[in-house]
Amino acid sequence: MALEPSVYQRRRSPTPAELDEIPWWGLLTPEERTRIAPQLVVSDPQVGDYVCRVGRPVTYWFGVISGLLKMSSDNESGQTMTFTGVPPGGWFGEGTALKREAYRYNIQPLRASVVAGLPVDTFHWLIDHSLGFNRFIMNQLNERLGQFIAARELDRMNNPELRLARNLATLFNPVLFSGVGEVLRITQQELAYLVGLSRQRVNEALRVLEARQLIRVEYGGLRILDLQGLRTEQFQ
Repeated sequence: MALEPSVYQRRRSPTPAELDEIPWWGLLTPEERTRIAPQLVVSDPQVGDYVCRVGRPVTYWFGVISGLLKMSSDNESGQTMTFTGVPPGGWFGEGTALKREAYRYNIQPLRASVVAGLPVDTFHWLIDHSLGFNRFIMNQLNERLGQFIAARELDRMNNPELRLARNLATLFNPVLFSGVGEVLRITQQELAYLVGLSRQRVNEALRVLEARQLIRVEYGGLRILDLQGLRTEQFQ
C-alpha cells in the first residue's frame, strides 16, 4: 500500500488569491515581492499531520491561509498541553526562525487547512533588507509578548466563562490573526480542544458570553460583538 504524500511533498506555489491573504505581503516593495515569490510555498495539512514537531530544526516560517491549527506540546507524563490556536492570517514561530532553533512545540491542524511557508533563509534576507517586513515582525513580537503574559494569567483561571472569553479574545486578535475579521469559523469541539474544557462546558460558557452580548453564535462559527469585553469582563 502506497504511503500518502507528506505535507512537505504536497507543497506547491501559492495562487494570487493566496498571496493576497498573507498580511505582510503588501508591506514589501515590488522588488522584494519579485525576489521572494518563487520561494513561498503552500501545502494542505490534514487532521493528524504535523506542520511543526518538537525537536525538529526550523526550515520555514509558517502562516495560516485557511483552516485552524493548534500549538501544543507533551509534558513529562505524556499529556498534551494546548497553548493556543492559530486561525487564518496567523503567522507563528518568528522567534524560533530568528534564532534558528529547533521547534519547542507541535503544530497540527484541527481541520483541513492551507498553510504557507517562507524558507528560513529567505526570512532572514527580509529581516536584513525590508523595512516593511521588519515593522511587521516587531508588531508580531510585541503582540506575542502580551499574549504570553495573558496565557500565564489564564493558567490560573478556573472559571470556564473567563477561560473561554480570554481564549476567544486571543483568537480574534486583529494584529496576530488578520484573516479572522469579525467571524471566527470554529466548532464547539475545536474550541474544547483549545480551551481545555469539555464540549458540553464550552456550550454552556458560550451561552453565558452570548447573554452578555460579547459574541453571537452563528452557523459554523462565532461573531465577535465586543472584543474589549472578551478581554476585560469578569465572571463569578
